[in-house]
Amino acid sequence: MAGRIRDEDVALVRERAPIADVIGEYLQLRSAGGGSLKGLCPFHDEKSPSFNVTPARNLWYCFGCGEGGDVIGFLQRIEGLGFVEAVESLAQQAGVRLRYEQGGTSGRGDPGRRQRLVDAHRAAQEFYAEQLLTPAAQEGRRFLGERGFTRADAERFGVGFAPPGWEALTSHLRAKGFTDQEIITAGLAGQGRRGAYDKFRGRLVWPVREVTGEVVGFGARRLDPDDDGPKYLNTPETPIFKKGNLLYGLDLAKRDISRTRRAVIVEGYTDVMACHLAGVTTAVATCGTSFGEEHLRVLRRMLLGRSNQGGEVVFTFDGDAAGQKAAVRAFAEEHGFASETFVAVQPDGLDPCDLRLRHGDSAVVDLVDARKPLYEFMIRNVIEQYDLDTPEGRMAGLDAAAEIVASIRNEGVRKLYAVNLDRWLGIMDEGFVQRRVAQHLGAARRGGTAPRRPAPPAPPGAADSAPYDLRDPSLQRERQALKIAVQHPGLAADFDDLTEESFTVPQHRAVHGLVRELGGVGAAGDSASWAAALRAAAPNDAQRAFVTRLAVEPIEVYGELDEFQAREILGTIRVHSINRQVANLKSRLGRLDPAADADEYQRVFADLMALEQQRRLMRERAAGAT
Repeated sequence: MAGRIRDEDVALVRERAPIADVIGEYLQLRSAGGGSLKGLCPFHDEKSPSFNVTPARNLWYCFGCGEGGDVIGFLQRIEGLGFVEAVESLAQQAGVRLRYEQGGTSGRGDPGRRQRLVDAHRAAQEFYAEQLLTPAAQEGRRFLGERGFTRADAERFGVGFAPPGWEALTSHLRAKGFTDQEIITAGLAGQGRRGAYDKFRGRLVWPVREVTGEVVGFGARRLDPDDDGPKYLNTPETPIFKKGNLLYGLDLAKRDISRTRRAVIVEGYTDVMACHLAGVTTAVATCGTSFGEEHLRVLRRMLLGRSNQGGEVVFTFDGDAAGQKAAVRAFAEEHGFASETFVAVQPDGLDPCDLRLRHGDSAVVDLVDARKPLYEFMIRNVIEQYDLDTPEGRMAGLDAAAEIVASIRNEGVRKLYAVNLDRWLGIMDEGFVQRRVAQHLGAARRGGTAPRRPAPPAPPGAADSAPYDLRDPSLQRERQALKIAVQHPGLAADFDDLTEESFTVPQHRAVHGLVRELGGVGAAGDSASWAAALRAAAPNDAQRAFVTRLAVEPIEVYGELDEFQAREILGTIRVHSINRQVANLKSRLGRLDPAADADEYQRVFADLMALEQQRRLMRERAAGAT
């Protein structure tokens, strides 16, 4: 083993490794006045910066958790290194050649284990990059070319090729002086019965770097269709590779993340490449695991805090079912951060790599710029599962979405989302929606049961079993209109202007259909033969019985029914039908994005204006009649 590092060399490392630059690789620092800097402490979760750096004295201290020290101590603490390993890592970055008390330098002897593993990865990355230019890597180069990546792009991101042999890399590293145990511990090789064998074989490889730029692992993509291994294979957990807090591309994205206060989370290595090449230079990806709290903490330090400080995390997901599930998972994991978390979904299911390939760089930029708040995405995703063209569906959607709105911790944000929910559902009663959200909030705080959520509406065809409640005023009005059409067709000329949508229950629509089948009330003879014809046309006993009841029930009007009263009752049915259609169209408009759904938005808007014109004319006609 090499001896103790000379004191003068340790002092030289402290001098040549500026503390602000080293710490600035891990978190965003801002001026605190008096020559000091501050940022969010990386050693405990906090909302306001209490981590201070004093470059003039080469010291750091957190007033929140009480941690402090010099640049070497910081690296030891954040990377989990020993003193020697931290000094050697800083020395390499600063270009300092270390000397040891028993003789020798850091170029010979046995430096710390972490540095040996990092050195092995550096050598492996260089080896893989060279192999990408060999004839054996033709399939890998084709893979990159088909996805719009050039040789220069591959070099920029360090993409390489792992040869198909069992010991190609292992033999290369042995020749560089690394032992089999070091290669295996680094995750670059596995232990077989005959010794070490290469972990990655016949695959494209991407180097995964620490935020400081040190290669600590690899992600490898299968090329051979006959390879029965996983499509993507990542370095296993090692002393230097902890996938739970590593983000691919962070070394390239960190400065722009700090500058723009935005981090874009994509799903794969090629997506990171595509985003950066398209101009979205804040893109990063996880390394074989879902985005978790540790990843978030890393980004928080670079974003410098929460929403009041402008930080954004934007998740990109495919528009397919898997992408929807990923968004739901992100919502569950990022719940405490959701007020500043956004989602960008490509409706046609293209990932950023394919999107760039088919539609160019601007399409990738537009995808991220069209991001939606995660809460909005989740709420819209839930309510789209219900039939919002019916009152029952809107009520079911309200209760389903109210649970999400009630979970928002910020009271002001919660109230604003309740207002939006009212608009998206087309209920047009903000007070009612606010009260419903409050019920869910109260139930959640008490740990009790929230208002019962109605089940999603039954599919078309199941409506014949819909409840028939004679206490419903709408049902009563419609029943009056049907009785007029059956008993007094001569007074019911306006009935033929009504459509199936004018009636709200299947039983009433069925009678309307019978009238239409017989040519409308205009084709009716005398009242007795007309009612008999309707009974005869009924397709089953239930409808025949219903027509019979309509033919004999009294029509509830003052005095004897006349033409004016009949027209007023039938006109009321039409007005209420138009009101329902208007509410449904307004609800649909609220659910559409005018930018993304421009044609549909214009069509629905035109239909709404036409209905509003009808309603206005009916009101004017009614006013003139009085």
